[in-house]
Amino acid sequence: MLELGGIIILGILAQWVAWKLKIPAILPLILIGLLVGPIAAEFLSEDGTKWIEPIWNGEEGLFPGESLFYFVSLAISIILFEGGLTLKMSEIKNVGPVITKLISLGSLVTFFGAGVAAHYIFGLTWEISYLFSGLIIVTGPTVITPILRNIPLKKDISTVLKWEGILIDPIGALVAVLVFEFISVDAGGEFTKTALIEFGKIVLFGATFGFTFAHAMNFIINKKWVPHYLLNVFALAAVLGVFVLSDAFAHESGLLAVVVMGMVLGNSNSPYLKDLLYFKESLSVLLISILFILLAANINYSELLLIYNWETVALFAVIILIVRPVGVFLSTHGSKLKFNEKLFISWVGPRGIVAAGIASLFGLKLASKGITGAEYITPLVFVIVLGTVLLNATTARLFAKLVGVFLTQSNGILIVGASKTSRLIGHYLESHGRHVVLIDSNQNNINKAKDLGLDALNANIYSETLTDNIELNDVGYLMALTGNNDINKYAITKFSKQFGENGAFRLVSTEEMLDENNNPHEGLFSHTDDFTTLSEVTRKFPSIQEIEIIDKDHLLDLINTTIKDKDIIPLFIKDEEGELHIISSYNTNFEDIEEGSYLVYLGKPLDVEKVDTV
Repeated sequence: MLELGGIIILGILAQWVAWKLKIPAILPLILIGLLVGPIAAEFLSEDGTKWIEPIWNGEEGLFPGESLFYFVSLAISIILFEGGLTLKMSEIKNVGPVITKLISLGSLVTFFGAGVAAHYIFGLTWEISYLFSGLIIVTGPTVITPILRNIPLKKDISTVLKWEGILIDPIGALVAVLVFEFISVDAGGEFTKTALIEFGKIVLFGATFGFTFAHAMNFIINKKWVPHYLLNVFALAAVLGVFVLSDAFAHESGLLAVVVMGMVLGNSNSPYLKDLLYFKESLSVLLISILFILLAANINYSELLLIYNWETVALFAVIILIVRPVGVFLSTHGSKLKFNEKLFISWVGPRGIVAAGIASLFGLKLASKGITGAEYITPLVFVIVLGTVLLNATTARLFAKLVGVFLTQSNGILIVGASKTSRLIGHYLESHGRHVVLIDSNQNNINKAKDLGLDALNANIYSETLTDNIELNDVGYLMALTGNNDINKYAITKFSKQFGENGAFRLVSTEEMLDENNNPHEGLFSHTDDFTTLSEVTRKFPSIQEIEIIDKDHLLDLINTTIKDKDIIPLFIKDEEGELHIISSYNTNFEDIEEGSYLVYLGKPLDVEKVDTV
């Protein structure tokens, strides 16, 4: 009981430390696991036993026999399902081909490159070398996401790394399973045939079960056949059921099945998706906390001594400095990514929970069968996991600045509220080269925004999840455009520092609009227009106009015209270089206006103008 309680307490403590220091949780988790496991046994315990012993003498300990393997498999399935839920097809419209190549061509480069390196540097057999390389193909969302959250990057870069981290997990697992079958099946010349049959079964059953049961589950939930209070535990049972069922038909196909299931559900626009995501995220945090401590504690000190040599450093260097960059540059050849962006993606490739979990499973199974070199699998993979996480967590921000992908100025715009007016403004901004993200708790508004090709999130402004969303890393402007003045004010107060470093604005309230002496500094567009007037003008004239400005006096005349005419609302100033500047209701200083600039406004045409209509 003490050990079980200790694992959970230490795991959550490690998560808190990671949050406080803004580092991936895997780092303190593995260090704690090594401390209470092999280090405690060698240096701290008088009788040479571990403080936490997952398996002891094969049949004793917290998880005797094969129960640790079963627990790890089920826990990883839940973690991968949660990752699949976060994958939105709309996010990869610009970088889809790059991600496809990274998880295919990039995986092949890592598999063969790392396998050859392990064979010649450590002298391992080809089978064990390629099992190792198959395991380190994976990167992992649990380690990449915390790193990306703290670095303002272009959306394309963070999207590539995020999607690679989640999609490559089952691919790395499948490759590792394939090699494991080569090693486990003693069939002479039948290795290739057996492996191909197993691979085909894994893909067939994994994809089929995941796709079918995702639609079945979505149908059941939407029909409300499951009460809301049972929704999360029903989803948990369904995920475990699909994993076990798929695995029964094709061994190790369960990982692919749960990822496919998560992806299909995540893109279904189910009204209950937020609840599922919140529950699965909390559960994943708990499982990751337990898993990493268990797996690290399960390593023996003698296994650590096996890799305490220069060969380990050489292998690590080859994987980080040669194999990863070659895979990335081949995969991104011909893409729109710049050289410095490719260089940064090459540098950031931390390995995660799936690599560590499956390494422990396969390493112990092969070692128990007496396979030569199997004892190297678990410690070597843990070194790559720990080393890459430590390297990327400490250097990614600095490296981003060195190669020039660090956004010194965040020009993305977060719009709170996805009403028709917000969508119209968002569409205009997006068409002029600005990254726009709309958030709203109304799914119907979100769907309409996505139909226009806009990034839109179904989110509650009072939720903490927005602060952790890596898709908002490049946001530097905040515009609160809801019809609720309390929400608008809360958005400014809560998120102005994180998302409004270049400017945080909100619509004036009806009371402020009617009081000439109550014009807030953060007021947006006009002191004489609130949400109601914006909505009315949008209903009558659903278009955004541009009119050229001759000089400052001309602009002031235009602004006065918009104040008198309730069907015209000023929005932005577009300068001669095409840059857009938000008009504040408080701002009456237009000293920098030059010829060639434009007044951008909502409503009926003023004079000769260009029209952007949605």
